[in-house]
Amino acid sequence: MKESKKYKQASEQVRQKSFDIASGIDALLALPKAKFDETVELHVRLGVDGKNADQQVRGVCILPHGTGKSLKVLVIAKGDKADDAVKAGADYVGAEEIVAKIQGGWLDFDVCITTPDMMGVVGRVARVLGPKGLMPNPKSGTVTMDVTKAINDAKAGKVEYRLDKTNNVHVILGKVSFGKEKLIDNFNTVIEALQKAKPAAAKGQYFKNITIASTMGPGVKINVAM
Repeated sequence: MKESKKYKQASEQVRQKSFDIASGIDALLALPKAKFDETVELHVRLGVDGKNADQQVRGVCILPHGTGKSLKVLVIAKGDKADDAVKAGADYVGAEEIVAKIQGGWLDFDVCITTPDMMGVVGRVARVLGPKGLMPNPKSGTVTMDVTKAINDAKAGKVEYRLDKTNNVHVILGKVSFGKEKLIDNFNTVIEALQKAKPAAAKGQYFKNITIASTMGPGVKINVAM
């Protein structure tokens, strides 16, 4: 991909530098702005080996200021739980018929929540939802009988973190328009969650590399010692 002149100029401002989180957010917000409200992402390389089951890192946390994104929530449930989902403000509610819709290629939602009794039905589209990061999972709180809480958490800014194949974690921190203080609060919330999720089997330095970046901007390195 050919880098634009603006991107190159932005890269020069942060290249070969490392910042504490306050200075890093300042540097990110001082970069040339896009014509839309860019998303700010956090990328963390952890000192674990995800190939080992006892070194997996996965969980959820609720960002105090949300993600800045209005999420579309799908709930796959029946009976009273489907009624609860409608009352709680789920964007879509259904059972077998909505699974069939997914099999037909429909994926117009950001979060999928289901009840344990419906996992057999949801399993029919596991190969579709899994690669998209949409498959319900008890560890992320999206397989639950308390669909009302799950919907409220999703709408409030719950984010999931988990290792990828290169032992990195990628999490949305919010929008550029949030400003410094809100982005710092969200950053600290995710870092604290990752620290609490540190596997007992992990040895040596846990936080190997921490970078924040806006949608169109270069990565800004944050001191791992903080």
